[in-house]
Amino acid sequence: MKLGVFTVLFSELSFEEMLDHVKASGVKAVEIGTGNYPGDAHCNVDELLASEEKRTAFLQAITVRDLEISALSCHGNPLSPDRAFADACHETFVKTVDLAHLLGVPVVNCFSGTPGDHEEARYPNWPVSPWPNEYGDVLKWQWEEKLIPYWRQWGHYAKERNVKIGLELHGGFLVHTPYTLLKLREETCDAIGANLDPSHLWWQGINPVAAIKILGKAKAIHHFHAKDTYLDQDNINMYGLTDMQPYGDVRTRAWTFRSVGCGHSLKEWSDMISALRAYGYDYVVSIEHEDPLMSINEGFNRAVKNLNEVLIHETPTDMWWT
Repeated sequence: MKLGVFTVLFSELSFEEMLDHVKASGVKAVEIGTGNYPGDAHCNVDELLASEEKRTAFLQAITVRDLEISALSCHGNPLSPDRAFADACHETFVKTVDLAHLLGVPVVNCFSGTPGDHEEARYPNWPVSPWPNEYGDVLKWQWEEKLIPYWRQWGHYAKERNVKIGLELHGGFLVHTPYTLLKLREETCDAIGANLDPSHLWWQGINPVAAIKILGKAKAIHHFHAKDTYLDQDNINMYGLTDMQPYGDVRTRAWTFRSVGCGHSLKEWSDMISALRAYGYDYVVSIEHEDPLMSINEGFNRAVKNLNEVLIHETPTDMWWT
């Protein structure tokens, strides 16, 4: 496995300054934002699509530092009932897939999207209860009329270009659990898989090792994010796991994103890394920092240090003892 970083952390740095910074930290791969929620500070998609010369220079700046691109990321909501926003997210996604194909990047990370509850809706609607029954009706409509048709078409579009889609299992979007990911994959194609981020599993009550086993058996893990979550049981008792307080309200929130090792033990992280190796994922572990208690550099460096203690870097040897 290789240690990587989602470079949106360092958006204030120029492209080459960012590469020098992450190279010096010891990571081996970069995940680069191409627009939508992550922004495009280090990747002008239109310029790179239009110029082979610029694509060559872009790749050379990365490879000359002995780095590689693990994924291009364009998290947005292409199913939003806000048509202008949905269209912009979709356009960025399609361009990102095209660019990944041209650059030889194997994965594009994004969200599945969430539509409204009917054709004239103004805002996304994320049903989380089967009763009252209208919630179930909304969810059925969303999947059958919006989610499946979209990803059936654009999953195949990516597959034809030898690009895999890593959907992040993030609350607020229709694909947010191993079940919903596998259901969509079955209805569309095997280009659809997970950008598995344990931080979003913990707050939903999902054991990440169990999720790795479920998705690994289906060969449905395309990318992996390294971010932790601290669960505050006293606050969970008050607000529940679907806590809607702002992320900055750390004292009262039920759960808070943390740097690796600050929410769960390194033993738990080691168990995840071992499960990834055992179930066929031997690719990049990409650090994502959203810790409200640490600076970017401190949280990033903490994650690098802790992950280097548990990451399995080398190919296993023959079982000489058997």
